[in-house]
Amino acid sequence: MSQVLTIFVLFSVAILAIPVTIFLLQILAATALVKSRPPKALSHKPFSLAILVPAHNEALVIAQTLTSILPQLNSQDRLVVIADNCTDDTAAIAQKLGAMVVERHNLQQRGKGYALDFGLQSLKSNPPQVVMIVDADCTLAENAVQLLAAACVQHQRPIQALYLMQSQPNPSLKARVAGFAWLVKNKVRPLGFKALGLPCQLMGTGMAFLWEDLSKISLASGHIVEDMKLGVDFARLNKAPYFLPEAVVTSVFPPTAEATNTQRARWEHGHLSVILSEAPSLILQAIQHKNWQMLGLACDLIVPPLAVLALLCVAVCTLALLASKFAFMLSLVLFGALFAAVLLAWLVFGRELISFSQLCFAPIYAMGKIPLYLKFFINRQVDWVRSKRD
Repeated sequence: MSQVLTIFVLFSVAILAIPVTIFLLQILAATALVKSRPPKALSHKPFSLAILVPAHNEALVIAQTLTSILPQLNSQDRLVVIADNCTDDTAAIAQKLGAMVVERHNLQQRGKGYALDFGLQSLKSNPPQVVMIVDADCTLAENAVQLLAAACVQHQRPIQALYLMQSQPNPSLKARVAGFAWLVKNKVRPLGFKALGLPCQLMGTGMAFLWEDLSKISLASGHIVEDMKLGVDFARLNKAPYFLPEAVVTSVFPPTAEATNTQRARWEHGHLSVILSEAPSLILQAIQHKNWQMLGLACDLIVPPLAVLALLCVAVCTLALLASKFAFMLSLVLFGALFAAVLLAWLVFGRELISFSQLCFAPIYAMGKIPLYLKFFINRQVDWVRSKRD
């Protein structure tokens, strides 16, 4: 029995070593990039632009989003709000501010993907060169629109802005830990792969695409992480996304625990589902075609949410105690590598967001998410559900 357990632990350590090594490499490379020279200025070539803003009952926040976009547009640019199954004043507010509004009513096909496809179809008669997607609850920093569009034209591939989430006023300890995990996922890890010349995942907002590329992709789906799936689809077209941290998009975590849990279940169940459904074939395809950009995206994809990775490492260390001394030592090395990566990420990027004593709460935060991950195997979320803003 002990021998079987030892073999199982060693196999688990070997499997977990892959995402832990990728994670550590990303943190190290991101740290090196921070100390390197600033990026070169992008060339601004003329281009036509349309911005799609999918919105389902976003009357509380849509005005702030649109007022952050409108001053950045040229006279020929188009701002299109897709009022998707709305029962509030979203469409009226958008029209009053000067946006074009297309209304969609289809209660059978629900989800952001269907809304985006509807908006894209509305542009077909006069397609722009660049299409940008911005969520209805986001604020774009100054010059973000021009930076994203210019980079898309220059690099001829999808461009992803730095998408950050801000906490509500007087955030709880749990919210600070969640904010740090988001920072690592959406800023530190993409920075690391950028330093290595590798792509990033699409993050759902602050995304720019060439029309000729986006028109080849099917957006009409109710996938709960349509952005992640979209990044995989583009990688298969040899158009893996490029990270542009100079363009910043921000949003705010939901104000209630119920909304936060809904959002987290959608993100994390969706991520784990995409790992299982897309990562193996993407890796094989990348190796077959010797496509390192595709392989890079696949490697980033197989790194699960940080809490999942930490819990798996702890579980392996616990089992290793019952197996053998050798297995336990290897599991400790694995856990130590993960701990070192998290600590380095905090030292370089996270100290203004969370103190070290607050970061020590992270293991408890991770354990509190165990029911969420168990639910993935028992009753996983598969339908798109909008997080409540109010």
